[in-house]
Amino acid sequence: MRRFLLAVFLLLSGAALGAGGWALWWVYQPLRLATPTVDLSIEPGTLPRGVAQAVADAGVDVRPDFLYLWFRVSGQDRLIKAGSYELETGITPHRLMAKLARGEESLRAVTLVEGWNFRQVRAALAKEDVLKPDTKALTDEALMKLLGREGQHPEGRFFPDTYTYAKGSSDVAVLKRALRGMDKRLAAAWTQKSPDAVVKTPDEALVLASIIEKETGKPEDRPLIGSVFSNRLRIGMPLQTDPTVIYGMGASFDGNLRKKDLQTDTPWNTYMRPGLPPTPIAMPGKASLLAAVNPAPSKALYFVARGDGTSQFSANLDEHNRAVNKYQRGRADPSAKTQ
Repeated sequence: MRRFLLAVFLLLSGAALGAGGWALWWVYQPLRLATPTVDLSIEPGTLPRGVAQAVADAGVDVRPDFLYLWFRVSGQDRLIKAGSYELETGITPHRLMAKLARGEESLRAVTLVEGWNFRQVRAALAKEDVLKPDTKALTDEALMKLLGREGQHPEGRFFPDTYTYAKGSSDVAVLKRALRGMDKRLAAAWTQKSPDAVVKTPDEALVLASIIEKETGKPEDRPLIGSVFSNRLRIGMPLQTDPTVIYGMGASFDGNLRKKDLQTDTPWNTYMRPGLPPTPIAMPGKASLLAAVNPAPSKALYFVARGDGTSQFSANLDEHNRAVNKYQRGRADPSAKTQ
């Protein structure tokens, strides 16, 4: 009898050791995926057993009960984080557990470019096929209300930058980050306002910065372009800047700005209306914000494109006309700036 019990004990012990060895081997073996890349989405509040089932349902050839047991044995089952994950060929149960515990989500990125208007921002977000288009059907007014800015015009209120997001995230989340980004950069720029700056409020600075952004060919010219427009505002001279007219034309602008367009009144036509337009016309970057609140000291009132991206600045009309004659004569490009 004793020999029989010993034999049973040895048999069970061997089986246990064998099972332990198999389990140790299994957690380091690549899992089979239905496709080279599998998208896994874990909703907030999903329990470890549900996560194991979600992995199998996503297209991973694994028994959910085995995976759940591994989650428990690893001691990290309570560390699993909700989110969107991308599982690639070669992933093992061990690597999967680490990925979920660390929250290594699958991230995408969208870039909002300096100088874009809000139509372009919305179009860029709509093209992101893994970004949930929760604002697609909303008007600009409804969108701003959703973002907590009811009654505020959206133009220029979002900071141009590259924003990462997890697959399946809402476009609302990206817009909120860009909105907070502009709030932060505008506030920081305002603290650096020169005592001689012509803008009286952060909102005025944002409007002026958007014009500087659209008028700048070379980054180093921003402070002087800011000076030109600040000087004009200071003496009551119209800004007479083409980008504001183009913005006021909206979708009707066909790429050519004509004399009749300059003579067609809109709230943004700075040839016909004095002072700043009622809203920004684009998203300004940090450098343009600083140029609006702290322009270069100068008496310049005019500038003209030299043809290499830089501008020639002039303090009076005679100088400006000579510069136009020098840099614009014989040029084939009718769109060259002569502000």
